[in-house]
Amino acid sequence: MIHEVPMPALSSTMESGKIVSWLKQVGERVEKGENLLVVESDKADMDVESFHAGILAAIVVEAGDSAAVGSPVALLAETEAEVAQAQTKAAALKGSAAPTPSHPAASASVPVPVQESAPLTGIPLSKPKTGGDRLLVSPLAKRRAAELGVDLSQVMGSGPGGRIVEADVEQAAKATKNSAKPLVSSLPSPSHPGTSPNPQADQVVPLTTLQQAVVRNMNASLSVPVFHVGYTITTTALDALYQNLKGKGVTMTVLLAKAVGLALNKHPLLNASYSEAGIRYPGAVNVAVAVAMEEGGLITPVLTHADCTDLYELSRRWKDLVDRARRKQLQPEEYNSGTFTLSNLGMFGVDRFDAILPPGQGGILAIGASQPRVVALEGGAIAVRSQMQVNLTADHRIIYGADAAAFLQTLAHILERDPGSLTH
Repeated sequence: MIHEVPMPALSSTMESGKIVSWLKQVGERVEKGENLLVVESDKADMDVESFHAGILAAIVVEAGDSAAVGSPVALLAETEAEVAQAQTKAAALKGSAAPTPSHPAASASVPVPVQESAPLTGIPLSKPKTGGDRLLVSPLAKRRAAELGVDLSQVMGSGPGGRIVEADVEQAAKATKNSAKPLVSSLPSPSHPGTSPNPQADQVVPLTTLQQAVVRNMNASLSVPVFHVGYTITTTALDALYQNLKGKGVTMTVLLAKAVGLALNKHPLLNASYSEAGIRYPGAVNVAVAVAMEEGGLITPVLTHADCTDLYELSRRWKDLVDRARRKQLQPEEYNSGTFTLSNLGMFGVDRFDAILPPGQGGILAIGASQPRVVALEGGAIAVRSQMQVNLTADHRIIYGADAAAFLQTLAHILERDPGSLTH
């Protein structure tokens, strides 16, 4: 029997996926449950297991190309005698529905920066095998490379099909340590995520899979009637707390997420979402925080139970989530289970902005920079205080102005007068 290998749906919103690499070559034996390919979903690279045992007779969609969810990307033959038949079927499938290239020919003229570096002792300098324009790298090897600072483009893989495995990264790291010249790119970083360093006039840069997912989510938000409410919060007490805790690994992001979690606990309507059946109240306060990705787009790692989790545990979780988010190793439930979202641009000096409501949530809070301002105190005195502007975007189908204002008042009280509650 000949079995089709379909493009899997790795998330509920996934419509198509890009094949990062094939872990088996045509003609190799595949066991049921064995990892067969790596697929780039909306926000993560994930190994995909085979549902059947057999011989990988033909690949319909090559590494680097995309296909719709459910469409065949390869064919498995149970016996050698069926391989030729499977290859004929694969040729027909390729002819009837060609995969969508991730990098169209029109963009072939776009200059691609090439890393220049000193040779590394013990690391082969020949180009490793790739899947399309992506290196064949196991998720564990990718994580280890990020930890050790190893440039994967300089590593020769010893795994199936030239795939880079953890042992290859370890060897490369050892060689780098012993090398007289470190591996450093001579080229500047791109000026904008997801683009080449010097985009040419009339150049069209294809959207990444992550950027396409953001587009779908933003388009879905257009149908929701929202309103915006702003609030000015004095951060003197919060800043003092942060100075005391940052040496223990606590970030301002975690402090704000914890404060929002406590406020949501007191105003569950802000933690709820609209459904055709009515208002859906989740069983936990899960605060998602927007994080920009280097290749463009953003992802929202989720701090679950933010209202009742210890601040230091939240800090450890957040560091792990961000590290794995940037390596595209988050599981779907780690970025799509948020019940409320924070978007903080304060570190860029932005003083105020409005955020777009994510699908399936009732509110998102946009946080600006804390800046010194001249304020009038009770009794007419003048003083300088650090203040930040926060703007709430809320779903007006379930949340009204008074609800939003009460939530922001509670948040301001926590941050201005009771920041110590964040450490309880």
